Amino acid sequence: MQIGFLGGAREVGRIGISVKSEKTQVLLDYGVMFDHEPGFPMHVPPKEVDGLILTHSHLDHSGALPVFYIGGKTPLYTNRLNLDLTQLLIRDFIKLSGYYLPFEYLELKTMMQSNKHLDYGVEEKVGDMRVQLLNAGHTPGSAQVLLEAEGKRLLYTGDFNTTGSQLLAGAAMDYGDLDAVVTESTYANADHTNRLELEKRFVEAVTEVVERGGTVLVPAFGVGRSQEMACILAANHFEYPVVLDGMAREASRIIMNHKEFLRDPKLFMNAMHSLDWVEGWRDRRKAAKTNGVIISTAGMLKGGPAAFYVSKLGKKASNAIFLVSYQIPGTPGKELLEKGVCTIDGKVRKVKARYEHFDFSSHCGASQLKEALRKLGGNPKVFVVHGDDENCKLFAKWAKSELGLDAVAPKTGETFEV
Repeated sequence: MQIGFLGGAREVGRIGISVKSEKTQVLLDYGVMFDHEPGFPMHVPPKEVDGLILTHSHLDHSGALPVFYIGGKTPLYTNRLNLDLTQLLIRDFIKLSGYYLPFEYLELKTMMQSNKHLDYGVEEKVGDMRVQLLNAGHTPGSAQVLLEAEGKRLLYTGDFNTTGSQLLAGAAMDYGDLDAVVTESTYANADHTNRLELEKRFVEAVTEVVERGGTVLVPAFGVGRSQEMACILAANHFEYPVVLDGMAREASRIIMNHKEFLRDPKLFMNAMHSLDWVEGWRDRRKAAKTNGVIISTAGMLKGGPAAFYVSKLGKKASNAIFLVSYQIPGTPGKELLEKGVCTIDGKVRKVKARYEHFDFSSHCGASQLKEALRKLGGNPKVFVVHGDDENCKLFAKWAKSELGLDAVAPKTGETFEV
């Protein structure tokens, strides 16, 4: 079995992994990288690819897939929830792209029509390979990939989280013996706060602001994080108005049609029914004046209705902005945390509202990553990807010195035989 790294090696973004056997080639994810313009993984001629396997909808894993549908119809293996959420995110990506993309809505439509629906735990044959998806606990529908070819077994974790949340059960960890593992390392250098402790702190902080007459903006990623925040408030019997805005609305509608992927469908539906859904500008202006909570995209304050809410709520000390998503350096969310400033009414100003970051991550922290590797059967070769340069090298070094595994942090363009 040959494993090639097309992107996402020693970086977070544009992940793409090629797996080849004697007769078959599949790609595991094919995403984009957002700098000033989108970066793509290394090119693979579509006619040489027998199947695309998608772990989840986030654009760093899915955003470049439509490239394979410019002239062809490569089969795409993922579950229906992932597919629908991916369509939502790529459609938005095409719409907001201020630069040239090599594909349009037509290619996205062809991609949707080329889906081979694959549920967790069901084995599918792709050429001379056998593939199955397992729950990854990262976003609703997210998957790990277990692949068998040439008598070898490979696990690709994708983005995974072994700790359950109010929204999702933790990742499935029953793999059997493995010959190779491709693992993410986003947080190889840090642990997350205990989930229940963090939820308690968050609900207390929100309640305190609201009971003093303020409004809390919770900027959150549209897929996964927004719905989790709504579930946390519902699970803790939060009694004040909660408003949902931005892309999170459409994502929530999609997830409502696939409740079987959730840890507690009843809690999720209760949370969704207790929300006020923003339908237009009148609702938005009203929400900004209402004593309660607003959950809205974008999670890093980069556009979306959240930018409007910051300009309204940021001027008053009685309000709060509680960031609950990862903040990339250079984004407005990161600027707010580091310098206490945001763009309000077209000018960069000091934010008077209280602001804080709550580390609700949907990735394994360092301890969970190590524990996951410790539990693996067989004596697999380990490839560490999807982390910054230091984290990839750090985690590979740990796996080598502590567990005695043959571990590497590959570079983009490198291929390995297993």
